[in-house]
Amino acid sequence: MSHKVFNVLFLCTANSARSVMSEGWLNVLGKGRFQAFSAGSHPSGRVSPFAIELLEDIGYDTSSLQSKSWEVFEGPEAPHMDIIITVCDNAKGEVCPIWPGHPLTAHWGYEDPHGDTDEEKRASFRKIFMQIKHRIELLVSLPDDKLEQLSLKTAIQDIGDTKVD
Repeated sequence: MSHKVFNVLFLCTANSARSVMSEGWLNVLGKGRFQAFSAGSHPSGRVSPFAIELLEDIGYDTSSLQSKSWEVFEGPEAPHMDIIITVCDNAKGEVCPIWPGHPLTAHWGYEDPHGDTDEEKRASFRKIFMQIKHRIELLVSLPDDKLEQLSLKTAIQDIGDTKVD
């Protein structure tokens, strides 16, 4: 049985909605197996109040949420990522940093939440929030042997990165 906690970084351009909602859902549903983070290539500087509202509805503590740059996760003090997932098409097409340990990467595209009125925006956010939940449920339902394969892949890649004299 796997005892490793897998670090997952969700990336989006602004880090104000989709990546933050993904972080929240995975931290709620994947507790004990996953630790989620989010960041953006060009952070907006604020998290959408509609995303905050939805995350608070599922009991996620939003008090420390902030829109931040992916540079936060590049330094030696940053947590080592096992999985990096882009959640918007802009972030998918951008040149991402070279992440230590060569984490598994994937793209889970979601449309940009939109609307002219607050009610339209809330409906759009809710729709995307439920799409995110569905994918997160699939991720957390992966059996331990699938996650152990990911851990083994990372360990073997780390061996290859080891300096040999």
